[in-house]
Amino acid sequence: MKKISLDPIVQSFSVRHEYKLHFTESMFDRGNTLLRDIIGKQGKGPVKTLFVTDQGVLDNHPELEEHIRAYCMVNEDILMFTDVVHIPGGEAAKNSESHVDKVLEAINTHHICRHSFVVVIGGGAVIDAVGYAATIAHRGVKLIRVPTTVLAQNDAAVGVKNGINHFGKKNFIGTFALPYAIINDASFLETLDRRDWISGTAEAVKVALIKDESFFHYLEEHAIAIAKRDKDPMQELIYRCARIHMEHIAYGGDPFESGSSRPLDFGHWAAHKMEQMTDYRLRHGEAVAKGIALDVTYAWQSGLISKEVWQRILQLLTSLGFQLDIPFDEAGEIDTLLKGIEEFREHLGGELTITLIDAIGSKHDVHQVDLERMKRSVGLLNEAVNRSAKK
Repeated sequence: MKKISLDPIVQSFSVRHEYKLHFTESMFDRGNTLLRDIIGKQGKGPVKTLFVTDQGVLDNHPELEEHIRAYCMVNEDILMFTDVVHIPGGEAAKNSESHVDKVLEAINTHHICRHSFVVVIGGGAVIDAVGYAATIAHRGVKLIRVPTTVLAQNDAAVGVKNGINHFGKKNFIGTFALPYAIINDASFLETLDRRDWISGTAEAVKVALIKDESFFHYLEEHAIAIAKRDKDPMQELIYRCARIHMEHIAYGGDPFESGSSRPLDFGHWAAHKMEQMTDYRLRHGEAVAKGIALDVTYAWQSGLISKEVWQRILQLLTSLGFQLDIPFDEAGEIDTLLKGIEEFREHLGGELTITLIDAIGSKHDVHQVDLERMKRSVGLLNEAVNRSAKK
């Protein structure tokens, strides 16, 4: 029998992606029309809307659920209220599939479809978990993110990633999907404790170091004021950090991370491992600050940056309020920490790519890590932290 030879069918298409980050205060006040205007763009009359809230946010804003219900009632021509679902805040939201299942159950119960909306209100971990649920229900329902922490407003909620932890690994299960919109409501920041206020500033230092020297200078100039909860420089920090993050997604050439380089994960190989090793007692931003401090120490030891630049970076992180010591002092623990490098490569796939810097505002990718030098860098960083503490 003659074999039939068929040429492959090749087709390509492109899809325009657009999403907006909005800034407001007291979004559920009756006179604030932002949420109404965003959902009203559907132009289809009342739209089913399911709200999912971070229990920690509810604890700090006990009137929030009542305000959500009242807001929907006032705007019932646009918003068809269905329910408010509560899930735990912090990394606990991502450590169990049960919270994703709870959101999926609510989406099913209230017949949320691809013309409906899920509005998630909470910190970055809650937004990650709910975003994952929203993207797998009906292959994707519309999601509006309302981040309530500094870290979520300037980084976690402005990207295109969703996920939960599994097999002891950060974000092992997840998706890439754009939210319909993001709303940064500054009023949610007022009740943050000191740790959460400071924690998110690590991501601003990260993007300044790899992309924007002038932003780094701004952070140096305003670090003390930010640490003392001055609202104006904090809002500037959030705005500039979020803008750089979104510009990288749009123009960085790899929005869905099909390659091996992830500059926005500068400092994160160690951060993710330290979170895991401390059972997530470390906030993500606290771990990122330590991870940045370790990687710039390694960059100094590798001849990429000067000692003066290294000291400036540590000083900025310290001025913002971070403790930079690597909290492991046994050889076995350091070896476990260094396993995070291979886990990071495995998560990316392909060639190991670790982002370092060769100047403030200039990233430098490396594809090999000298483990002995990295061990020495841990010791050098801890020595520097101890000397500073004694002054």
